[in-house]
Amino acid sequence: MIGARVVQKVSSTRGFAKVAPHVIPALDRAVHRITRGKVLLSAQMLPGVILTSTGARSGLPRRTPLACMPEDDGRTWILIGSNFGREGHPAWTANLLAHPDAEVSWKGADVPVTATLLTGEERAAVWRTALAFWPPYATYQARIEREIRLFRIVRR
Repeated sequence: MIGARVVQKVSSTRGFAKVAPHVIPALDRAVHRITRGKVLLSAQMLPGVILTSTGARSGLPRRTPLACMPEDDGRTWILIGSNFGREGHPAWTANLLAHPDAEVSWKGADVPVTATLLTGEERAAVWRTALAFWPPYATYQARIEREIRLFRIVRR
């Protein structure tokens, strides 16, 4: 699919990493709200959820649109803390580390979930799957010093 390859190439650029974090989440939140949870613009290329987590420091609810990798027919999901290949872990990953119970909006349904940070061999296996799922993750990882965090979220 040529469209997918073009999008992957563009999403691997440093310019995209600078602009996308400011534009894509705002558009996703707006469209998600307008469509009552039925549509995420970014999910037209990759599956996506709206993660509602508890702020690590504030304790307040935080809503974050995220690409995800569904597993087991949407009974579990992998969330990838790539931060578009920018330095620093995204804030939502710290939120899940501090408060693993969260909620995702998946295809219009709110689902209570629990998140687990993947490590060791389990992380390595999921990372290989993630690279096959969305090859730009390799570019993101090559650009940064930190190891990209991977979480598995499961229904509570």
